[in-house]
Amino acid sequence: MGALMGGGVGLTIGFIFGSYSILRNGAGPRGFLATLSQYMISSAATFSFFLAIGSVIRNEGDIPPHLQPLSMQFASPLVRSRYEGAMRMRARWEAEKARQQSADS
Repeated sequence: MGALMGGGVGLTIGFIFGSYSILRNGAGPRGFLATLSQYMISSAATFSFFLAIGSVIRNEGDIPPHLQPLSMQFASPLVRSRYEGAMRMRARWEAEKARQQSADS
């Protein structure tokens, strides 16, 4: 969705700035249409790239509920929250205490 929005915005901005540049400096040796289309395409590609990256970053955490346990299983420890890390450490400590108590008795 970000790529589509970026493409639309980029085409519009490319049209505006390309038309202004052509009116101010002339079309050049390639002609009006080729110069304007180059402005529009390069602007659309740039905008769509950055908006696509932004939408991926923003929606990275929106995982459907039925896939959340699977994603947490394969996520690296650095990605998990502090609370979850603390709960895992507490569970490991309690398991270690229980193991030591069973070994002592």
